[in-house]
Amino acid sequence: MESLHRKPERSDFRNGRDCCYCSRHDPKFSERKSSDRLIHPKLNDVASAHLTEDGYVNHRLVELAMRRSSGNRF
Repeated sequence: MESLHRKPERSDFRNGRDCCYCSRHDPKFSERKSSDRLIHPKLNDVASAHLTEDGYVNHRLVELAMRRSSGNRF
């Protein structure tokens, strides 16, 4: 049964696009691994759309930094 399934490649991210929110607001966006920059192509630019957990966490940190700099309390 195992021979019938393709093994997932860690660098196989053909179904994603860069997160526009992160690219606009994160000065370290270009330093992220390529997989951490990608989101699902049909979803909005939100944290939960990121393909990796690190991408999700980095997105949330950018959102929190933006809220903090604007003076909004949450």
